[in-house]
Amino acid sequence: MQQVFPSRRKRRAVAEINVVPYIDVMLVLLIIFMITAPLLSQGVDVDLPQAEAQAIDSDDMQPLVASVDAEGRYYLNIGDSSEEPMSAVDLATLVAAHLQLEPETPVVVRGDGAVPYADVVQLMVVLQRAGAGSVGLMTRSPEK
Repeated sequence: MQQVFPSRRKRRAVAEINVVPYIDVMLVLLIIFMITAPLLSQGVDVDLPQAEAQAIDSDDMQPLVASVDAEGRYYLNIGDSSEEPMSAVDLATLVAAHLQLEPETPVVVRGDGAVPYADVVQLMVVLQRAGAGSVGLMTRSPEK
């Protein structure tokens, strides 16, 4: 008598990668980045004067940017108060405190093109009294 065995097939390992979970994660990350990207823009809109100048080498250190808008209001790019106007005394206090912690931080002034020159100079005086050794002026490149 012959024994009949059912034919045994060798099962092969499935060599396919299920990419559906990776696609789901990628889409969630895309949505998160799309929502948070507009929130990362910081500062006040000012119309910078145009000038051809070289960029500042900040050596991976974020500069302190003090802004003066067309109405002569002062702003500083520290923390959440970058879009709220502040007095010259508050601005000087914040700059002095920051420069005590990190004295090598570059300080830059963003002045609106419509603001009187005297307001820009006054802001520079406030920054120098707060302890900034040198103050740079921010411009935008001229459009060609």
